[in-house]
Amino acid sequence: MSTTTVAAPLTNSLTAGKLPKYTSLAVLGASWLVAAAVFLMLQLSGASKDFNLAGTLFFGTVLYCVAIYLLSYFVEGVRKAKDRLVTALVTAAFVVALLPLVSLVVTTLTNGLPAFLTPSFFTQSQRNIVGAGGGALHAVIGTLFITGLAGLISIPIGLLTAIYLTEYGRGRLARGITFFVDVMTGIPSIVAGLFAFALFSLLFNDPGIRFGFGGAIALSVLMIPVVVRSSEEMLKLVPNDLREAAYALGVPKWLTILKVVLPTSLAGIITGVMISISRVIGETAPLLIISGFTASMNYNLFSERMMTLPVFVYTQYANQGADAQAYLDRAWAGALTLILIVMVLNGVARLIAKLFSPKLGR
Repeated sequence: MSTTTVAAPLTNSLTAGKLPKYTSLAVLGASWLVAAAVFLMLQLSGASKDFNLAGTLFFGTVLYCVAIYLLSYFVEGVRKAKDRLVTALVTAAFVVALLPLVSLVVTTLTNGLPAFLTPSFFTQSQRNIVGAGGGALHAVIGTLFITGLAGLISIPIGLLTAIYLTEYGRGRLARGITFFVDVMTGIPSIVAGLFAFALFSLLFNDPGIRFGFGGAIALSVLMIPVVVRSSEEMLKLVPNDLREAAYALGVPKWLTILKVVLPTSLAGIITGVMISISRVIGETAPLLIISGFTASMNYNLFSERMMTLPVFVYTQYANQGADAQAYLDRAWAGALTLILIVMVLNGVARLIAKLFSPKLGR
């Protein structure tokens, strides 16, 4: 009599007890839904006036961290559960860091679109407007003119200073320049405005001087150290082998910098320049001091007051008239315009960096 032995089914220890591929996303979505349901109940019960989107994302992500750890612990074991917990904590940190930005953009869009979409906002100034209507054309022109002139002043000075510190600078002079650049990086913006105001008041003997060129000088004081620091770090990343190869071929140092070092670091330099522009384009205090504010158009940087978008937002909010909502709508629309300008500039910078960066592939 023969007996038949049935072999036990083979199991792979590497895949056994493993959660499905999209479990993490499903648990995250379910956690957000649970948190949304809780806040919706609070809103319906009257405990909360509006639905709290930021709270939903935050507490939902915290719930996700706990849920994914427990689920992985019981299915996959302690080791994999710890790995998923750390991954979940990294995700939670990303969500928490992103919440203020998302909240800012959503709030600005919600409050700024009504005035932003009106045809007069980009075709009229605020001259003779005391209620609803008018626009921010004078502020947009002033921002572009003053920031553009500040860039024309700051970018060559900052880039040449960075080249000197990286390629030529040695000894006390280089250390002194580095020290003062570090000090200038931490200067409050209002100090830059007071410096420009004091400088031109003494030069022109006019204690009430206000003009756009002074605002450009104030912004340059804030912009130059950022350009120097960012450009210097990018130039330091260029391998010395490239410089030595050019020197071995008999290329002069200045031509090596122009043809080898700068093209190699161009993408990073452009990014640093855009960061510096983003740093100064929203400044209010220095422009309020030296450029002033006006409700009329002004295309002349060297004469009379010139309005800018940050000052426009401030004045619309601070000096509300009888129709307060119209002033608030224009303030939010000005803030939205400023955000869009920065986004466009960053997009253009990325495109330029991609087009002119060195091609490493064959």
